[in-house]
Amino acid sequence: MSDFSSTRRTGLPRAVLRWLQSLDLTVSPRPFRRDFSNGYLIAEIFSWYYPEDIQMHSFQNGTSLAAKLSNWSQLGKFFAKRNLKPIRELIDGTIHCKPGAAEIFVQDIYTMLTNRRIKHIQDEEIDFSDHLYQNRLPMVARSTASTAIKANIKLTEIMVEPNINKNRQKVNAIINLHLQRRQLEREQYPERFNIKPTLGARAIRRPSAVSDSIINIQREKPVHISSGSAEIRGKTGVHFKTIEVKQAERCPFDVNLNEDTYVKGLPRRSEDMIS
Repeated sequence: MSDFSSTRRTGLPRAVLRWLQSLDLTVSPRPFRRDFSNGYLIAEIFSWYYPEDIQMHSFQNGTSLAAKLSNWSQLGKFFAKRNLKPIRELIDGTIHCKPGAAEIFVQDIYTMLTNRRIKHIQDEEIDFSDHLYQNRLPMVARSTASTAIKANIKLTEIMVEPNINKNRQKVNAIINLHLQRRQLEREQYPERFNIKPTLGARAIRRPSAVSDSIINIQREKPVHISSGSAEIRGKTGVHFKTIEVKQAERCPFDVNLNEDTYVKGLPRRSEDMIS
């Protein structure tokens, strides 16, 4: 079992490697991505803990898609019987040989069977796309949209799920992620894409005089006008003068008019006025 001795080669923690060595598996997994994809080694690991539920003679150690689906179908029934709930994304990633999926799934099985926690696997988000890998590459070495589709969608995924709409959704998600990364590159390095700044970007931003005057007027104190002042000086130096207007005086004597003489201010008859 010398193949398990290199932590750097497998990408597994040392505690998980020692646990795999103690199981004494019949097949030593050299590339984890390929050897764990058919589910045979997964079944052998669980057979050490549940020998009455898993019979190894019913599993095939083959590389065909039919052998993979048969083995994982039996494992699915075993998980349901024992009320074990592995992450579905890990199983799909292991079946379709996604980068890092088998290693993460083995660590998940380790925590499931030994009740020991691995911090870096439980706290990280599961993502089997090449998004992080592409971000580490220089821009000239990053994949195009067609290459990203080929790298993130395996042929076995299309064979297992022949639904065109679901596969189209996967392709659209990969293209959208690729376009977002390209748009971010164009914003960060516009000179590489020969993007010329717009007229608004080249214009010098200066505060307008109207806004400054409005701010200055608001900051000044209000002018208090006294009631007794006859002359008011404005802020601009213009003089304003108050003009007093006198009202017409009332009649100094009171005229008493009888009701018989006037009706609504008009005489009744001319004879009455003469008399």
